[in-house]
Amino acid sequence: MSVVRSKDDVFTVLIHLGYLSYDWRKSECYIPNREVSGEMVNAVKANNWYPVVKALNASEQLLKATLNGDEAAVARGIDAAHDEHTSILSYDDENSLACVLSIAYYYAGNDYIIHRELATGKGFADLVLIPRKNVDSPAIVIELKYNKDADTAISQIKRKDYPAKITQYTDNLLLVGVNYDRETKQHECHIEKYASQS
Repeated sequence: MSVVRSKDDVFTVLIHLGYLSYDWRKSECYIPNREVSGEMVNAVKANNWYPVVKALNASEQLLKATLNGDEAAVARGIDAAHDEHTSILSYDDENSLACVLSIAYYYAGNDYIIHRELATGKGFADLVLIPRKNVDSPAIVIELKYNKDADTAISQIKRKDYPAKITQYTDNLLLVGVNYDRETKQHECHIEKYASQS
């Protein structure tokens, strides 16, 4: 561990020291918890990595807006992430939108386990955020639409009963519909608290 010659060596040392964890199924390393994540943010700030700090702050604000049900702020936050991370020329389907949202909600990894394309039995929920243990925040189901509307996304969540996959959170669950309009080049968002049908 005293000889570091490559990027892989750096990751190996950080994993052995516990600053990173490793998911062998995905062959990816990740920040394991909130404390280490906080120190990473402090290191980034101390080294004047302004673009990274700006992106982390924007991601934190997006999560807060989502939890507060501020649909306009969520739409603006996703617009900004879209402008920052993709081209309108390649932004032409729900998969492109899902990639942008995964980046936009990066900060949520502190408090949530994030699932893309979570199998629900009647389909796949585009993005599901499950609170980590000891986190008192609602679970979030996000459905994405391209050239439709946000209410259609919410209707799909209900019609395909995505909450049934995460029943332990249905008393504290937000449904989020996001649509990108190709003509206006804008996102719209609709957020509602889940109300069980039973």
